[in-house]
Amino acid sequence: MTARVPATVSPEALPPPEQFAVTGHRVACDGGGALGHPLVWLELGEKPFVDCGYCDRRFVRAEGKKAPKGAKTHYEDPSPRRLGDH
Repeated sequence: MTARVPATVSPEALPPPEQFAVTGHRVACDGGGALGHPLVWLELGEKPFVDCGYCDRRFVRAEGKKAPKGAKTHYEDPSPRRLGDH
């Protein structure tokens, strides 16, 4: 009897749980809600998107004012900074 090896699935084949359009190069994620995760900072750099390692949220760079298809346009930063804090 021959064992069946499952086919590998590329990361692009499975959509992320949530996508958010962002305009900056750095974004904070805490998983959202009461059952979130520790606050982490994610760096997009030159990449078109970055995925959170805890919750798999995907943050997609918005080109100009147009959000990528399927991305939510409202993302509330969990770590708001007052003017002068940075």
